[in-house]
Amino acid sequence: MDNRRVFLRQVGLAAASVLVLPNLGCLVDDKKRIGIQLYSLRNEFSKGVENVIAEVSKAGYSWVEAYGYSVKDGFWGLKPTQFKQLLDKYNLTCPSAHYEFSDWEKTGDDNILASYIEAAKILKQTYIIVPFINPQIFNTVESVKAFADKLNKAALKLENEELTLAYHNHDFEFKQLGNKTAYEILLEHTSPKIEFELDLYWAVRAKQDVVKLFKDYKGRFTLWHVKDMDEVNPAKNTEIGSGTINFESFIKEAKTAGLKYPIVEQENFDIDPYESIKISAKRLRRII
Repeated sequence: MDNRRVFLRQVGLAAASVLVLPNLGCLVDDKKRIGIQLYSLRNEFSKGVENVIAEVSKAGYSWVEAYGYSVKDGFWGLKPTQFKQLLDKYNLTCPSAHYEFSDWEKTGDDNILASYIEAAKILKQTYIIVPFINPQIFNTVESVKAFADKLNKAALKLENEELTLAYHNHDFEFKQLGNKTAYEILLEHTSPKIEFELDLYWAVRAKQDVVKLFKDYKGRFTLWHVKDMDEVNPAKNTEIGSGTINFESFIKEAKTAGLKYPIVEQENFDIDPYESIKISAKRLRRII
């Protein structure tokens, strides 16, 4: 821990940054270095959506990842066009969003997918992301393969609209099924055109070898959720650089992984959330 913290303090130097990751500049747009998953600030939206977006911009983020869209309620009461205008006002973009896929997975209703495509195109998004799905899907090899087939069909529809499907994990996907995890089976049975948003915290919590995943499935992990693990209580998140996860080892393999979008996410806070996201932004920018 002590060595890692010293590294975090020192790596802000330009020379150190180059040594840590000389090739990340070609993967991540220098003008759009880091983003944030707005679920981190879900408890703040009741005080006004614009206030949240203004604080995110002030904290040094260049893009946001949205969540919770529905045709009825839009994004926190804003229609996609209104949300886009608000982002433009604060010089933010929204290349990806988490969309609810549980009903689609059960029914196969493509009208659900069509509504997401419409919102995504208004926001000029690249990615429509599956954020969470029935954990029981990952109990058997057969059900994982069946789910992969569904994702492949959805990905084709998105591709026709110049959009990309991505999948975000928790820990339950890493259940061991024979000599592979359910997550590995999903990777191997989905089209290479489906990309993965690897939540580093959940992967580490599930005791996965993240670097091995990057090497075994090169280029599939274009989006990362970056959040640290509390030293005392691993079930809690903390600010990047304040916990136990060795992000430097992952960052060194960013090119292998295919990283394009590093995204801060924190699900709980022990300090003011806006102060917290500033700290994480500053530290993540240094280590990349």
